[in-house]
Amino acid sequence: MTAAVPPVRVLLVDDQELVRSGLRTILRRRDGFVIAGECADGAGVPAALAAAGEVDVVVMDLRMREVDGIEATRRLRATGPRPPVLALTTFDDDELLAAALRAGAVGYVLKDSPAEDLIRAVRAVAAGEAWLDVAVTGRVLTTYRRASGDLTGPPPGLLTPRELDVLTAVGRGLSDAEIALNCTVSEATVRGDLAAMYPKLGVRDRAAAIVYAFDHGLVVPGRCGAEPEPPRSAEPEPLSGLRFSVLGPLRAWRGPRALDLGPVRQQALLAGLVLRPGVTVSTAELLDGVWGLEPPGTGGRVVPVYVHRLRKCLRAAGEHTQDSVIGSDRGGYRFDGEGVSLDLKELEARIADAGTAARAGDVAASVDAYAGALGLFRGEPLAGLPGPFAEGERLRLTERRLTLVQDKAVLQLRLERTDDAIAELSALLAVHPHREPLAVLLMRALRAAGRRADALAVYRRVRDRLRLDLEVEPGPDLDRELRTALTPDSRR
Repeated sequence: MTAAVPPVRVLLVDDQELVRSGLRTILRRRDGFVIAGECADGAGVPAALAAAGEVDVVVMDLRMREVDGIEATRRLRATGPRPPVLALTTFDDDELLAAALRAGAVGYVLKDSPAEDLIRAVRAVAAGEAWLDVAVTGRVLTTYRRASGDLTGPPPGLLTPRELDVLTAVGRGLSDAEIALNCTVSEATVRGDLAAMYPKLGVRDRAAAIVYAFDHGLVVPGRCGAEPEPPRSAEPEPLSGLRFSVLGPLRAWRGPRALDLGPVRQQALLAGLVLRPGVTVSTAELLDGVWGLEPPGTGGRVVPVYVHRLRKCLRAAGEHTQDSVIGSDRGGYRFDGEGVSLDLKELEARIADAGTAARAGDVAASVDAYAGALGLFRGEPLAGLPGPFAEGERLRLTERRLTLVQDKAVLQLRLERTDDAIAELSALLAVHPHREPLAVLLMRALRAAGRRADALAVYRRVRDRLRLDLEVEPGPDLDRELRTALTPDSRR
């Protein structure tokens, strides 16, 4: 019998009771969390930890009246590496975020991020991982870099050549599996290299190693592969050379050069324009889309400031037009998408190719086109961007991705590529455990592979999650698939 997984014990530190109440609502016991304690200021952290007993993660606001989150994190880290601190921030102040990372926070979450982001972040930090957006981290650490003398890299001979490669890869945000693949070693070897490296560098954990890599010039945003370019379109490169990627974290390139799009709310404002090309978006719409019900203290005055910065960032070398690709109309701003490459356009083109091939009866070509479309996704669309507009687009694009996987799986089963379908559907169902169409297709693929018992196990898992999390029963399609799976020797 499998032992029950112990809950993640969390200490909440925030000077606003309303925020702590919201965190308690999100980090529920039934989802594997226990609120071990709370306090309203960094000064109360030592006493709260002593009263709470064992704590796996401290979720800490950065702005508090007496002792702020940065100083509280610094004091806590002076006593040892545990428990790790996950910072809560509004991202309005990059200098504040840089100071929090250098104080020893192992990650950060925007206060108005989706609840799922906070849940994943707390679980990751409790498991000993860092929760950092490497592009944002790189920007703030480079902007507020320590003394320029730190840019010499580690002292000669301190690290082996492979350890130096591993440290650079960690700074680029690669996982242990990705580092192992790049260095042609096992994941266990990577973990061993990291364990040996930390005391040499005088760092506590992976997050501190990322800070070290940026502070010592091993990774620089826009160079050294800190951000991979998006998949290139088969279409000729637009003359402007300006490319955007939204099927993952928002990124932009001017030719081969990665662009620094600035603070995360500025990026969210840019997304609100890029995803509505040729449409005039009013200042009020941009404010609502980025800040929602909590507008900035400066009101609408922040919008032209962000637009000015974005125009300057996006302007091509030698371009002297005031507006660049963001034009001004009466009452708002308009993004000119002509001649600009966007991965979302490429996605639609590949989906159209898949449909054309399917209608022509070329199932294999349709599967290949769907695979190409799915390959354009580089994680969660618009990952980390705040505000109602970004969240709505994130949900829409995530739904589009899931639908593509389902459409592709149907065709894979027609080609009897059951192993490929099972692998992809299993991975997605683990992330989206309530999505019944994925479960139906996975059960169908498992039956086709002669794995009826596994198909029945999928049904039980999904049924249990639906009952526990949503208090609903499986729908008719899933029940129908169950009846089919219960039929002896049924493979279709």
